[in-house]
Amino acid sequence: MSIVQRAASVAATLLCALGLGAIAQAAELPLVQPLSVAVLPVVAVPTPAMSRFTSLSDAVDAQIVGDATPQDLACLAVAIYREARGEPLPGQLAVANVILNRVRSGRFAGDACSVVTQPGQFSFVRGGQLPSVDTAQAAYRTALKLAKVATAELWDSPAPRALFFHAARVGMARGGTAIARIGHHIFYR
Repeated sequence: MSIVQRAASVAATLLCALGLGAIAQAAELPLVQPLSVAVLPVVAVPTPAMSRFTSLSDAVDAQIVGDATPQDLACLAVAIYREARGEPLPGQLAVANVILNRVRSGRFAGDACSVVTQPGQFSFVRGGQLPSVDTAQAAYRTALKLAKVATAELWDSPAPRALFFHAARVGMARGGTAIARIGHHIFYR
């Protein structure tokens, strides 16, 4: 991330903290914003995972998508596509990382497909089955590339260690510590 990009992210975060998020959106500043003054702003600071690329967009663009996709990667891509296809790239990455964090946590199933199809976790899952997706759509191909970025840990999550998320318009059913609002989703530990 360049100094200019980092400054834009900090500016957007400060505007949102001051209740001026509309200005940040009008200026097309990054949509990563804190939930309240008590929550630390999400600002991407370069780490070893991020050092290969100058932006998340560069990391996504560098991924090659072929016809044969491992099942876990395909499940993760369908979840990103169904849950966050209209969100900014950081929001889509955060959704992918929630699923991967669940796999690693020991509190959920042990692979991405089982986490995604676990009863009551994702509203697009019906009868334990993923819906079909037109894999030729650009939004799905972006989701697949983001799944590759997330599984290879090529870019740090903007919602580290989050295990849950929901649309901002919906209330959280159980307790949790809110750690980020990205686009239209709120992420929790």
